[in-house]
Amino acid sequence: MQVEGEFECTVFYFLRKGIFMNVSIAEVKSSEFQMCLDVIHQSFKTVADEFGLTQENCPKHTSFIPLCFLETQMNWGWHMYALYDGKKIIGYMSLSKESDDAFELHNLAVLPEYRHNGFGKLLLDFAKEKVISLGGTKIKIGIIEESIVLKNWYIANGFAHIGTKKFDHLPFTSGYLEWKAE
Repeated sequence: MQVEGEFECTVFYFLRKGIFMNVSIAEVKSSEFQMCLDVIHQSFKTVADEFGLTQENCPKHTSFIPLCFLETQMNWGWHMYALYDGKKIIGYMSLSKESDDAFELHNLAVLPEYRHNGFGKLLLDFAKEKVISLGGTKIKIGIIEESIVLKNWYIANGFAHIGTKKFDHLPFTSGYLEWKAE
């Protein structure tokens, strides 16, 4: 529900480790950027660790982005959302419009201690609904191709693998996936 002058907020109820949680997804306010950045850094640190990414060998990896990136993305008109457990931000994702019908999903992140409870899928399903409500029919995403678990997760959630590209400046292959609304 959206109230004039307030950000959209969707509320969900989850059972996590035997405890009901009242989680919500809402647009990010600029005053929350640092909390969102902390979630992004903590979430993508596990990826950086798994693939040996450092600021020296991959300075533009998501686990190392500076605060100004989020500020710039908001200025570009990206749709930025946080997943809240009460007032605590536990997840994040953003969408950018790439063409009349296509959006790109960026930085889908869930804090490591909240993973494997359906929160990533919740954010992904929200992104799909948001894209459709904005007139889009496709979501594109780039991932580390060698991350088989992540690639298979996106495929299990309706994405199709559409290609790869190797960049000289990256210590991994970039993989690309796409979801199309039915």
